[in-house]
Amino acid sequence: MMSLLWKGTQLETSMGSTEFASMVAALLAMSQGITVLLAKSLLFFNYERPYFYEYSAGFSGVLFAMKVVLHSQSEDYTNVHGLVVPARYAAWAELILIQMFVPGVSFLGHLGGVLAGILYLKLKGGYSGSDPLTVAIRGLTGVLSWPIRFLRNRFESGWQRTSGRRTFGRGLSSSASVGVWRCPACTYDNSNLLSICEMCGTGQSGNRLFSSSQGIPLEELRRRRVERFG
Repeated sequence: MMSLLWKGTQLETSMGSTEFASMVAALLAMSQGITVLLAKSLLFFNYERPYFYEYSAGFSGVLFAMKVVLHSQSEDYTNVHGLVVPARYAAWAELILIQMFVPGVSFLGHLGGVLAGILYLKLKGGYSGSDPLTVAIRGLTGVLSWPIRFLRNRFESGWQRTSGRRTFGRGLSSSASVGVWRCPACTYDNSNLLSICEMCGTGQSGNRLFSSSQGIPLEELRRRRVERFG
């Protein structure tokens, strides 16, 4: 798991989550497929018990493939269990050293992972853009995330309508951006579709066209308005 965290962080950061997910899926399928083919090929050596009858479990084959992909373009050197080797050959060195010191591990599984990494790089180089698996995963994630995007857009638009429809008191920049005009008498922000103030009946030019407040003083209107929208 520590190896997956170290390799996965670097690979996902460099290629993006969608392409990283498609790479892991491809390496998983290819490493297991190559392992089965290698096990089948051992039948030509007349083994008493066919190797593909042996059982193994683990993710290390994919980790070997990820190591090949990670160090494919590297010109640096790396330390493999105390042995300093070119980074691009680190997977091969680790394959041999692990088999020497831990003979119970699946040699064919690890070898299949190394070969899967090489095959993935060859296939990846044949595409000028995104590979088909990446496109498919990107499309699937787009479909699955559509309801979340839809709800988020509706929430944001609703919030803008309720919070930005009426503003008052502190400057004109926020109100001017939403198509309103400020009453010169009571400072209420009205829609540009209206020519008179919705609160006190004053026109845009400042003339008192009519009073919807039945003679209530402007200070009282302001106080009520603050209480209403406060």
